[in-house]
Amino acid sequence: MNALLLGGAGFIGLHLARRLVADGFAVTIVDDFSRGRQDTDLDALRAHPSVNVVSADLTDPQTYADLPHGWDQIYLLAAVVGVRNVQQDPARVVRVNTLVAMHLLDWVAPGERVFFASTSEVYAGGVDAGVVDVPTAEDVPTMISDITAPRFAYAVSKLVGEAAFLHTSRARGFDAVVGRFHNVYGPRMGADHVVPEMSLRAQAGENPFLVPGADQFRAFCHVDDAVEAMVRLMATPEAAGQIVHIGNDREETNIGDLAALVRRVAAAGFTIEATPAPPGSVRRRCPDLSRLRSLTGFEPKVTLEEGVRSTFEWYARHGRPS
Repeated sequence: MNALLLGGAGFIGLHLARRLVADGFAVTIVDDFSRGRQDTDLDALRAHPSVNVVSADLTDPQTYADLPHGWDQIYLLAAVVGVRNVQQDPARVVRVNTLVAMHLLDWVAPGERVFFASTSEVYAGGVDAGVVDVPTAEDVPTMISDITAPRFAYAVSKLVGEAAFLHTSRARGFDAVVGRFHNVYGPRMGADHVVPEMSLRAQAGENPFLVPGADQFRAFCHVDDAVEAMVRLMATPEAAGQIVHIGNDREETNIGDLAALVRRVAAAGFTIEATPAPPGSVRRRCPDLSRLRSLTGFEPKVTLEEGVRSTFEWYARHGRPS
């Protein structure tokens, strides 16, 4: 089995590559290494005889023209992500994420199978407006409440990709599965997500420990569970043409309690101090996983405490990403 991971040197991509190699796949990773090239985790994977790593710009159509066909599985994970990136340069987010998706669509061949990585951010406008329930199912309305707001640039780019892949796959004879990720976290994900960000601040001895949006609720999904869900979906023929949530609906927690968990894992004595939530931050997010369960039998296995502990320990060893 041959798998092509576009954006495979990123956070989820590298964890997925490891899993596919362990399952016996030959894996080709294509990435522009925008997150940096000094990466011991990637170097270890690169040394595996079943892994090929290609440095290329996925916004350039020539990159695709230089790739062979005949892949059993293709994963489109490449994207500009992160709240900071979206707020600082929303135009870049729209441009890069849309170009990557459109070039892949122009190139993919009949009979191939593509996983398109999308996001729970597509629900943020509807949740804020009170028209989308939480836990959230895939068939609720998606809504961009303010197209001029930078925070929606990422969601817009992903909705364009979802529509393009689902409609084009039907017309062109290839399979497309859309996975909407809900708060996936874990080792090696950078420093902007709340779990590694809190871990790094706890390790630095911050006190008082400031917690923006302490009363907001999230359902966090460890990357190992997310990868398991992806692998199952790509092995399930009935998932073709569907939008499916990927997350963990078992341990919804508020951000204040998450900070208390990080304090316990760190064996620290800091005082937690609640501060206002970041502008535009959605109050609650939790997926309904009924469709994922029905299609694949998936159940999340990594508890929040186990996942936070493994993430904390990874950052304790590696420090803040450069």
